Amino acid sequence: MNLPIRVAGTGIEFPCAPGQTVLEAAESAGWSIPYSCRKGVCTTCAGGLCAGELAVRGRGTIAGPAEGILLCRAEPLGPVEIAPRRIAAQQPPERKTLTTVVYRVRRPAPRVTLLDLRFPIGRRAPFRAGQFLDVQLPGGDTRPYSLANSPQHNDAAELHVRTEPGGRFSEEIVGGLRPGDTVTVETPFGEFVLDDGDGPVLLLATGTGFAPIKSIVEDQIARRRRRPVHLYWGGRTEEDLYLGDLARRWAARHDWFSFTPVLSRPPAGWGGATGWVQQAVLADFHDLGDHEVFACGSEAMTTTALATLTREAGLPADRFHADAFVPAAEAVAVPD
Repeated sequence: MNLPIRVAGTGIEFPCAPGQTVLEAAESAGWSIPYSCRKGVCTTCAGGLCAGELAVRGRGTIAGPAEGILLCRAEPLGPVEIAPRRIAAQQPPERKTLTTVVYRVRRPAPRVTLLDLRFPIGRRAPFRAGQFLDVQLPGGDTRPYSLANSPQHNDAAELHVRTEPGGRFSEEIVGGLRPGDTVTVETPFGEFVLDDGDGPVLLLATGTGFAPIKSIVEDQIARRRRRPVHLYWGGRTEEDLYLGDLARRWAARHDWFSFTPVLSRPPAGWGGATGWVQQAVLADFHDLGDHEVFACGSEAMTTTALATLTREAGLPADRFHADAFVPAAEAVAVPD
């Protein structure tokens, strides 16, 4: 029997089928709730439970009122009322599972692999800039990776893979991939997408968090948008900004785009920004009341950036969008 889910403070209500999580039920009904990994690793989908009971994988039964519930892991035990960070109407996703072929493997930095995948001839998988796909691993496990190519090139996928020690995909599989090998993916997922507004946008990235940022910027270029966009890309050293020259070319060619590289361990003579990306933002902007911010990278960066920019620069919390990259090994603490 379907169970009703109400959204506090709105007239929104939708059904949840047996075995569905709150996040899955919302998607099926045409509502989007922010999320990143869908595996209980990040906290992007965390929201409040106002009334009712939820069975949360790894945490047991939780009764409302309660905060910080991972909606990607929560199944209603009866009628419930929830308070997600955001909810918006959208078309239910049309996902595809494809067996792709490795076209090219590039390594622009010692721990970064750029993996170019081609879809079967005649197959396309439309997506929105900033979304991700799931790589399917032997045994049924998956790993999420942002799509770095623009939506205009939806017959292929470009993935930016950072090698993590012990990483089942990043270390064990990617290291042995060669052109002609196959990789099975499901796509698209995610709500880390820029709308068609006109207000200024700040993009914050650390490490391979640049991947969805690349898709967003190249989509703006392809559609000849002129919305003001400023990218802050942070790393320990210049080597971590593995496509820094590409970002500099965007800035040279498009007057609506600006780029600030940020290094936490700069070399002698470095004349650019240093420290954390959010600190570099505060040095340039004192009032972010009319901005939107998209932050992708380490969970430490996205969490700190939200707290810092809302508190010190007046950024409205609902204009902060995050896609936190968390090593999959951390999901062990939240078992199925």
